[in-house]
Amino acid sequence: MSYLWDYRDKQMKNDSSYLQEIRKDLRFDAELCGQPLKFSSTWGIFSPREIDEGTELLMRYIKVEPTDDCFDLGCGYGPVGLAMARLAPQGQTMLVDKDFMAVEYSNRNAKLNNISNATAQLSNAFQHIDKTQKFDVIASNVPAKVGKEMMTIMLTDARHHLKPGGRIYLVTINGLREYMKRNLKEVFGNFKKLKQGKNYTVSYAEKEAD
Repeated sequence: MSYLWDYRDKQMKNDSSYLQEIRKDLRFDAELCGQPLKFSSTWGIFSPREIDEGTELLMRYIKVEPTDDCFDLGCGYGPVGLAMARLAPQGQTMLVDKDFMAVEYSNRNAKLNNISNATAQLSNAFQHIDKTQKFDVIASNVPAKVGKEMMTIMLTDARHHLKPGGRIYLVTINGLREYMKRNLKEVFGNFKKLKQGKNYTVSYAEKEAD
C-alpha cells in the first residue's frame, strides 16, 4: 500500500499543473496590533502560509507611538515591520533581511497594503545600515539558531542604533529565554520579560543614557 501512495505522490509532483500551482504566490490576510494586513509570500520564506506563533505573541506586547522610527530585524515577508509602520504613520520603518526573496516580498507587501513609510533592504543584521541612523523601536523574531557570536553583534549594534530611551522587543523560543536575559542585561543594563507563552518568550530592554 505504501508503494502505491509513493507512486501516486511522485506522479502528482511530476505533473506540470501541480508545479504550476505551487509556484504561485501564497496569499492570506492577518490582523496584527489591530491592523488588518494582506500578505503575499512564497515557499522558501519562513512561515509562508500564515503568521507564525512567535510573531503573533511578539505583536501582542509591542508598543509603538505614531511618530516612532522603527526597525524590523530579520523581516521575512514583513509582518512585524509593516504592522509597526501602520502604527507609526508619522515615522519611518526600515525592514531588513539577509534573504533577497524576503526583502522582495516585504517591499511587495508594503505596496499591497498602501504603506508608504516602510522600506525593506538587504542587510546581515545591521551590517549594511548607516552607522548614524537611529530608531525608537527595534523588533525581531530571533531565529533559534542565530549563534552566540551573531547574537552578540546583533544586540551590540541594536543598542548603538537606538535613540536614547529607545526600546527593543525580541521574541525567542523558550529555550533561549535565560540566555536572552543575560545578554540583554549585559548589553543594555536592563531586561524585562513581557510574556512567556507555551513555546515563546517576549523580552524587552531600553537604551539608557550613555
